[in-house]
Amino acid sequence: ISKDKMALQRLKDAAEKARKELSTAPFTEINLPFIGSDALGPKHFQEVLSRSQFENMIEKIIERTLAVCRRGLQDAGIRTNEINEIILVGGPTRIPLLHQRVQNFFGKELSHAIAPEEVIAMGAGIFGESFSAPRKREG
Repeated sequence: ISKDKMALQRLKDAAEKARKELSTAPFTEINLPFIGSDALGPKHFQEVLSRSQFENMIEKIIERTLAVCRRGLQDAGIRTNEINEIILVGGPTRIPLLHQRVQNFFGKELSHAIAPEEVIAMGAGIFGESFSAPRKREG
């Protein structure tokens, strides 16, 4: 199916749905009937994925994320105990393993004062306003 754009999109959509479900459930079923076909006929994909399998799949991604945090702190010349609040943004930040690893890294609870999606929207609004605000002329 690697050459079938429609099948790949269906697979990506199913993966996103599975990620969301595994944030609150111990397992999920991925079911994609007629995902492709060959000379022998139609092909179907059906698999049960557990949260632990998913966590094993994303472990390296989480570690790369924490490596970026380490570099950022080092570049800024600060330690984790100097961070007042930790806010995760975006949908994948609802993954329980990510919560656990970030909390362990920083040694404190995550802030839930604002929803991850709202932080993204606020950041986009601030960024967008920076383009529309009148600029002062020097001179």
